[in-house]
Order: sequence, then structure tokens, then C-alpha cells
Amino acid sequence: MTTAAMLAARTGLRTGKRARTTCLVCQWRTFSTTGYQRLPADNKSTPAPGAAPDAKPKQTFAPAPVAATAPAPDSPLAHAPRSYGKKVKEFTPTPLSRPIGMSYPPAAGQNTGIDHRTLKQRRDDFVDYERHLAKREYLKNKVSRPYFRDWVNLSFHKGKTFLSPPRLFKADLSLYFPNLYGRTLASRQKIDTTPLLAGHASVVTIFSGMWAENQIKTFVSPEQNPALQQVLNESGGRAQLVQINVEEDWMKMLLIKLFSWSLEKKVGRENLGRYFLVRKGITDEIRESVGLLNSKVGYTYLVDHQCRIRWAGSGRAEGDEKEGLVKGVRRVLEEMKAEGITEGHVLKPVAAKPATGEGKK
Repeated sequence: MTTAAMLAARTGLRTGKRARTTCLVCQWRTFSTTGYQRLPADNKSTPAPGAAPDAKPKQTFAPAPVAATAPAPDSPLAHAPRSYGKKVKEFTPTPLSRPIGMSYPPAAGQNTGIDHRTLKQRRDDFVDYERHLAKREYLKNKVSRPYFRDWVNLSFHKGKTFLSPPRLFKADLSLYFPNLYGRTLASRQKIDTTPLLAGHASVVTIFSGMWAENQIKTFVSPEQNPALQQVLNESGGRAQLVQINVEEDWMKMLLIKLFSWSLEKKVGRENLGRYFLVRKGITDEIRESVGLLNSKVGYTYLVDHQCRIRWAGSGRAEGDEKEGLVKGVRRVLEEMKAEGITEGHVLKPVAAKPATGEGKK
């Protein structure tokens, strides 16, 4: 066999009469080593020295939710039972030793549970693999939580998570109450809680269900704590009671809205604008920060005019907790008066004490 015949046999070139009709380009592609694009050996190759840097890192427009898996070791409630983590067999609530709350001040528009991303931003987040991994971890932690853990934890002192502090937290060391978002009984339009709390001494209750509501009544109802009702009435509008009914199940929330007329009779017409129905926005970070560790328990907070948590209680009122709440409201009112916040919620500049009276303070 000649050399030409051997070459033709190895390369697959057509010979004979049909060779004259064969496309020369097709025969050339047989010898070509660049006919098909090769895959890169490594996508994370380092650029050459002096070359322009790569494009900006991918931006995540809405961070993936993070589920709490263990309490923070430095938390004043690190030993309290939770709906996740290791099951607690024995527990005795202790007074709060340090302030609780968020580390940053609240603002309207936070924790609304509304997705404001555009379609392009949602598409970019949808193809973000790292975000998918974070979301997968979040769902795994949520699904693995025992469903009846909160009910089981009610066996510890009727669900009481902590005892109220013996005195108010210092103003300069106190942490903040988060902004929540929901509709009130006065209007169908949803609003933020921060504008309502700012400039007032607010007793804020958070509950979900009848059991929790009966617990917070031991702190704030006129029948069981008439001294608190007297302080609220005598404050001239500077002190208020704000009730937040949290129901994350949309079917239960629908039933609450259908029978809201019964709530209006129970709350009173003058308090309709201070009764919130909240379904979204309360994350695990918020629950860990403010101590909402059991969804079946009611919690009571004293929030000052700068939205700082100065006092907190959980479950049913025990011992001198009701008296401590009343004293705390009076103390916050005194601080507001010293700062110039009088009736009408007007923040007046601190001036020198006048020699003669200048009217009503």
C-alpha cells in the first residue's frame, strides 16, 4: 500500500471518482483541531498580571432567610427552652440580667415581609447557587423543628420564659423594639408600629391565641391591674397600650379578620388604632433578640419614647411584676417630662428654668 493510500485510510479522505465532488472544506475540517470549542480547564483561573480585574461580584438583592439553630452563648436567655435545638428537661425562669432587643433603632418599612424586588432582581437571585444553598438550609431547619415543642414547653411554669427585671434597664444601655407591620382594627390599610411608639411611653403586648391573650391580661387589663389603667388615663396621652396579635397562619388570620367586629367591642373604640394584626415579618432574629421564644406564650414590654425596651415580662404576672410595670411607666413618664415631652407629644428644647411660670407644662 502506498503512502497516499495509508494516509487516506487513516484520515477518512474519500478517493477515487467521488473525491472530486467532495467539499474541500469538509476534508480540511478532518485535519483541524479547532473545529469544536474546548471547555475551560478551570473557571477560577487567576488573571494575568496587569490584567483588568473581573466583573463585580454577583449582588444578592434579598438575602436568604436564616433559621436559628442554637441560642447565642452570650444571650441572657441562652438557657431558656425553645422550639428548636436540644430539648430541655428541667427549667426554672430567672429575672432578666441584661437588656434584650435589637441592636439597631427601628424604622418604618422594616420587617414588612413584602418582597420589593423587580423581575430582573428575582431572576438574578433565582440563578444564584449560593442563595439556593442558604434557602435549602433554612427550609431544612424549619422542617426539622418538632411541631409540639412549644406546647411541651408550656409545662415549665405555664410557659413563662423569664421573670421581669427588678428595675428598669438603663436608657443608655437599653436595646430597641423592632418595627412590625400590620393592619389595625381602625383601618384596613397596613401601617408600621414605629411611628406610633415614637414619642410615647408604650406598654406593648405580643400574643397569639386565647391562651397567650389571657396571660397578658394579668399585666394590663383594668380588672387585674387597675393601677396601670390609672397611670395611662392620667398621662394625658403620653402613655398608651399597644396590642399586637400575631398569627402567621393565613387561614387563622382570615378568621380573625372575619370576626374583627367582636374584637372591636372588646378592645374599645378609642383603642382600635392601637390593636395590630400581624402575619409576616417576625423572623428568628427578632424572636431571639426580644425573647419571643414560645409562640404560645404572651409577652409584655415597656417601650420608651425612643423605642427602647426598658422592661419586659412573659407569661402570667407573678409576684410584684405588675407593680414593677406600673413603676416603670411612671419612671419613663418622668424622663419624658425632663426631656420636654409634655401633653400633645411635642418634643420641646431643654431651656433654662424660667423665673416665673409660663403656663402649662
